[in-house]
Amino acid sequence: MERLATTEAVRARMSKQRSRDTEIEVALRRELHRLGLRYRVHRRPVRAVRREADVVFGPSKVAVFVDGCFWHGCPEHGTWPKRNGEFWRAKIEANRTRDANTDLVLAEAGWLSLRVWEHEPAEAAAVRVKDAVASRR
Repeated sequence: MERLATTEAVRARMSKQRSRDTEIEVALRRELHRLGLRYRVHRRPVRAVRREADVVFGPSKVAVFVDGCFWHGCPEHGTWPKRNGEFWRAKIEANRTRDANTDLVLAEAGWLSLRVWEHEPAEAAAVRVKDAVASRR
């Protein structure tokens, strides 16, 4: 992928984008804990695969990924920037491809991947995760 032409102001703003412990991620973990679930944070479900899940339930083999609407191309809220459009479209499509591959690799290893969009209410997402974990015990 080509290097993005940018300004110092944009570079500074983008460097402040969190990749972990985002607001929705922390809210989801808080809800999961409130529901009585215990988990690991930012772990590789499968050691051979260099991809971390945001929340991991090892014994149940459930990996939860909290996806940002922009970065992962949410069909409901995702946007396509006009400036540097080709770069961003390629970047977001590559993220989608990587996500699909991650889900496939984990499934082949016996894991269930759950994707939570950043716009989902944490309470509803936590219930969905709890149901998935309970069904795999």
